[in-house]
Order: sequence, then C-alpha cells, then structure tokens
Amino acid sequence: MSAVEPGSEQPVSVRAAMVLVAELAALGVREVVLSPGSRNAPLAYAVEAADRAGLLRLHVRVDERSAGFTALGMARGSGAPVVLVTTSGTAVANLHPAVLEADHAQVPLVVVSADRPAAMLDTGANQTTRQVGLFAESVRVAARLAADERSLDALPAVARRLVLAARGDLSRTPGPVHLNLELDDPLTPTAPLDALPAGHPLRTTSAAPASITLPADDGTVVLVGDATPAAGAAARRLAEEAGVPLLSEPSGNARSGPSAVAGYRLLLDGPLGRGITRVVCVGHPTLSRPVTRLLSRRDVELVVLSDGSRWVDPGHRASSVAQAVSIPAGDGSWLDRWRTADRELGARLADLLAAEPWPNGPALAAAVAGSLGAADIWLLGSSQSVRDADLAPVWGASAPQVHANRGLAGIDGTVSTAVGLSLGTGRGVTALVGDLTFLHDANGLLIGPDEPRADVRVVVANDRGGAIFATLEQGRPELAAPFERLFGTPHRVDLRALAAAHGVKHRPVRDQDELTDLLSRRITGLEVVEVALDRSGRRDLDARIRALAP
Repeated sequence: MSAVEPGSEQPVSVRAAMVLVAELAALGVREVVLSPGSRNAPLAYAVEAADRAGLLRLHVRVDERSAGFTALGMARGSGAPVVLVTTSGTAVANLHPAVLEADHAQVPLVVVSADRPAAMLDTGANQTTRQVGLFAESVRVAARLAADERSLDALPAVARRLVLAARGDLSRTPGPVHLNLELDDPLTPTAPLDALPAGHPLRTTSAAPASITLPADDGTVVLVGDATPAAGAAARRLAEEAGVPLLSEPSGNARSGPSAVAGYRLLLDGPLGRGITRVVCVGHPTLSRPVTRLLSRRDVELVVLSDGSRWVDPGHRASSVAQAVSIPAGDGSWLDRWRTADRELGARLADLLAAEPWPNGPALAAAVAGSLGAADIWLLGSSQSVRDADLAPVWGASAPQVHANRGLAGIDGTVSTAVGLSLGTGRGVTALVGDLTFLHDANGLLIGPDEPRADVRVVVANDRGGAIFATLEQGRPELAAPFERLFGTPHRVDLRALAAAHGVKHRPVRDQDELTDLLSRRITGLEVVEVALDRSGRRDLDARIRALAP
C-alpha cells in the first residue's frame, strides 16, 4: 500500500479492514449489518467510516442471529448482496440459521467473521475456535485470510470472488459466502478514519438463458413454489400465454391474474388433479403434501425451470431442466375446468369460514391478504400462517410482493427478516406470524435508537401455542394425552408487555372491523398487532375444509 493512500499510518489490521470495506462498497455492497465485538473492531471502524462517507449503510444489531435474518431480509428485498460482520467464537455460529436459509433460498449474503490469528487455535485462547469451514457446504465460497502486510494486495481479489459467488454471476446460483479474517492486535485506529482507499468496481456479463419448447398438452399446469417476484411474474406470463392453470404458493409471487387457482391444493387429489399430465415447476414448492405427491407421480412429466445449478426435484422425477420454456396455447377448456372448480370451491370455503367464530386462521390470513395491493410487501411465517394464506382468494392484477423463509421453512428469524425487508426496499412490510414464530425472534424488536428505521407491522395470530401440530399426525385423538406439553407448547407471555419493553407499539384487535381499520393505516415504525385465536378446534376446522374438495 502506498504511503499516500488513506489509512497508511494505521495498524495493519485496520488497514486490511479499510481495504476490504472499500472493495465491497466498490463492488456494489450498500448494506452492512454489524454485531459488536472486540475482535471485529477494525471492521466496525471501517464500516462506520464508509457509512459516514455515504458509501454504504450500517445497521448495528446486538444479537447475531437477529443480525443474520435482518441481512437475509434486506438481501431478499433488494436482490443485492448484504454483508454480515461478526466477532469471533459463538458469534459466528449464531449466523448459521440465516446462512442455511440463504443457501436453500439462494439469497446473497457475505459473512465476514473476525478471528484470532491461527497460531492461537487449540491453545485455550479466549473466544477462539475453528471458524473456517463452520458453514460447511452451505456457502458458495469459504475463504480465510490473515490480515497482514502480504494480504493487503490479495484482499481486492478475494472481495471480488466473494461478491461474484454471492450474486451467482458464475454459477447462476446465488447464496451465502464466508470470509474468515484473522486480525491481530492492535485492533483500534491510531487516528480517526476520515477516508477509505479507492476500490475497484466489477463489470460482468450474463449468458443468455437457454429455452425449450414443449409440445401442446391438455394436462399442463404451471406450479410455483417459493420464488422471487421476477420468477413469479415470469411464471404468471407463461401460464397466461399458454392458457393453463397457475398453481402458486403464496410466496411464489404468482398468485394473481386470470390463470391463478386459489384452492389448488384442495383440488390436486381430485379428478382435476388426476388429469394433470405435465407440471412446469418454478421455484421451491414444499408447502403441502398434495403438491409433494404430484411431483412424485410417475405418470406426470416434470419440467423444472432453473437458471442456476440447483433445482427442485424431491421425487427424482424431472425429465427436463431449462432456464425458460414456451408452451403452445391450447383451446382454454382445461383452464376453464379449473376456474369453474376453483370458483365453486371458493364459494363453499367462504360460506364455511363465515359460519365459524371470528377470528380463525384462514379468515385472518384472507383479511390481511385482502388489505394488500401492488405497493405492499407481505412476509409470512413459515408454519401455519403461510398455509392459511394458501387458502386465501387470489389477487386480481394488483398483487403484493410476498416473502417467506421457505428455503428450509424454519420459524426462526422471521421478525428480523421483516425488518430487513423494510430496510432493503425502503417500504413498509406487513408480517403475518403465529405467536411462537413471533416469540422465537422477539429479539428482532431490539433495534438501537440511532439505527435506520424500519416500517413493519407484525400481525400476530396468538393462539398461545403451536396450532400446526394439531393438524398433523401428532394431533390424532389417540395421542392427545402428551400433545399439549410436547407439541402444543402453551405459554403465558404478555405480548403487550413484551412490545412495551422494546418501546414498540402494541395494538390488540377485538373484532374484524377493528382489524380492517388497522390494516388500512400507513405503516410507520415498528408495531405489533395482536389477534387472539382459539386453537382448540383447529384440527376439526382443517378436516371440514379438506372435505369441501370435489
């Protein structure tokens, strides 16, 4: 490094951090989530300097797991890599849930973990463990580098490789990457960091997508699992141009328009479902067992759309994998049959739910869905909430952007993901979660007063336990004795007090009109909307809903 370059008088650990942060900013990184620590102090100072210079935006979170999901939400919302910076030891391990979700959901994250020098391994030194390889095969690239004089020249190339891999420019499979940076004392600047060295912008090109043309087939459906808004929009165009049914999970971002079928999962095991001969699969469909059975059928041709090196084929039945397909338009009779059945099923479902005591899970999800439009963002909890939303009516031309952490379908980090989505898009986010999902990430509400503000409305369906297990095998009457303790997991947490402890607004909802009024208001800051539900009849309700299927 030249003596005239900014920071040349600083300790080498600080200079290395300055070079790395400058390069990441030059490569297009605009958001960094930092969890405080001692070993990552050089990185903290460098990121703060970049924030002051307007090169990127810094977000500080004291809980690393919440930090991970905040970054995940920002990367989901923006589509651009977000950097996570942690200190050494267990701090790094707390990022693992978010890294796993980012891996399976193909979300670009750049994890930079600070570490002690390699010579301190296996010596019993404080906060020192084997961080290299901690995320194993969950990251696209895992690099290690000692912050010394020789590494200063290597850091720009390392940063480029990390960002390229995270974006999926080379593999076409975006996802998390990991740099473990060994930092030795001294860890603090000897003078204020007033400037960073110049970085090197990255220029890349993308290959044109490969496409195949499928022959006409009257039994074709387009099935969309968890997918990006762009992939969902492409799936919708494909279905509408071909005139075939569009079966989309809520987070498939294709649950709208004239081809969309709201009650598809209730129709798949009936005569219409049995008439399917070809599935064009987009995204990551894992939400319901009827879909899993469909993807495993031997009498169905499965064509998977993927622009990367990974695709979904849990039944090992895929006959083709392509980046794009075209399907000749049919006469529309196949789609008309699905539309008719869906319309009749929707009317029966609406009547059933109207006769139920309010609120109940499906009715609550439908109410939230109905309040949202094209300018809105909806995040769904990955357990019962997203399944309830899967029964809601489809939108017309104006549908919100919908997200859920369905890469691995865990409930952890959902509040933090919502905060990250808001920060990454600059828009308000409505989240619909169960009480256990909310409590699992209550630390997502812990945001310092000087941090960038997120606008998030968290609607909590509070049935004081785990409703989803009542609808599964564990909820069978003959297994009732240990159910509450093992699976229902009841609690007595006062959500109003919990929100107040974090300085967050809490709004209880007593009736449907009150909910409608709350949902119509502009989202400003963080707020918790609590809707109390009774889960005692949930298994019976689900059985009666399934019985509506023709």
